[in-house]
Amino acid sequence: MDPPFIPQIEGQDIAIKHVLARAGLQHQGRISSSLTDQMIQRGTSIIVTYLLDEVPEFLELAELRRQGWENPAGDRHFHKQRRAADKTDKQTSKYHYRLMQRIGKEIHNTTTGLATKTVPGTILDMCVAPGGFLATAKRLNPGAEVMGFSLPPSDGGYSVLLPEDAQSSVTFLDITMLAADMGVTTLPEDHPDIGKFLPRQFKETQLFELVICDGQVLRTHTREPYRESREPTRLKTVQLALGLEHMKPGGTMLVLFHKLESWDTACYIRTFSEFSSVRLFKPRVGHATRSSFYMVASHVQSQHPNARLAVKKWKELWRAATFGSEEDFMEAFCDAGPNAEKLLEEFGSELVSHGREIWPVQAQALARASYVKS
Repeated sequence: MDPPFIPQIEGQDIAIKHVLARAGLQHQGRISSSLTDQMIQRGTSIIVTYLLDEVPEFLELAELRRQGWENPAGDRHFHKQRRAADKTDKQTSKYHYRLMQRIGKEIHNTTTGLATKTVPGTILDMCVAPGGFLATAKRLNPGAEVMGFSLPPSDGGYSVLLPEDAQSSVTFLDITMLAADMGVTTLPEDHPDIGKFLPRQFKETQLFELVICDGQVLRTHTREPYRESREPTRLKTVQLALGLEHMKPGGTMLVLFHKLESWDTACYIRTFSEFSSVRLFKPRVGHATRSSFYMVASHVQSQHPNARLAVKKWKELWRAATFGSEEDFMEAFCDAGPNAEKLLEEFGSELVSHGREIWPVQAQALARASYVKS
């Protein structure tokens, strides 16, 4: 395991802040107080420095991002975006339902990533609501057997607008609490969420040809304080671990990511590249100005030793984020992927190739955005 390298010196902090701010990744390059976040930021700064120096497409995007951060109109735009995303009423759910249908159609038209190889096929959607993405997948795979999960609206989740049918089963629960499926059977009695952990939902032999992992942390979801800084990791790892574990060999996974240049995201992409064919796609609908993109991993060899190892490490990372100390969490994060220097050495050229598929799309959209131009 590579030892963690955490920014602890003032001059080093300043250098990291400067790099992140220059890349437009953080407003004024703020450094988190979390040791794990600091480690991620340090790794990200190494990757970003390389990209700024070597990749013109990323340099152009970084400059446009920075202009957006520095413009007060940009602050107002992003604040308005966050407020709209926090609404979970029916009107907002309908808007997102239609939007996700359009995004799903755009992804499939370019990558054919939403089609199963057999008829009728099997689909797993780890975070269904409002259901537009799954509706598109079902339309492309008539009669497919569907299993899905969604955060209950009573907990801050969106309503599911997907029409019910005999082939589809959607269970309302918080997937980050699937302790039994994540391999945890003994729970600490003093844990703040002791009554919320859930029994097994998957059968061991249950396999799917298409797995959709596009869940995002919702600000409307009320959580215990310990979860706040760790929730993105808990949500990402439970989706990836269970999705890959229950993937039929040769199937396809669609995963929503943010910021390819972030060390943790780059590690996830590299891992999937070890046992599948990876393509990155940035929809122009709904995602053009944002840092978000989709990974379409096809021909997934889910029984490959590296795939099994990935599931094991992601489960360990989820356990550390859920039950461990900050040091446990940081150590598990380090163990889940290579440090930034090694990542660039082994995967740098592939990372740049993937980035050139998505960075120009965001750059073109930002160049037209009023909050960048004004």
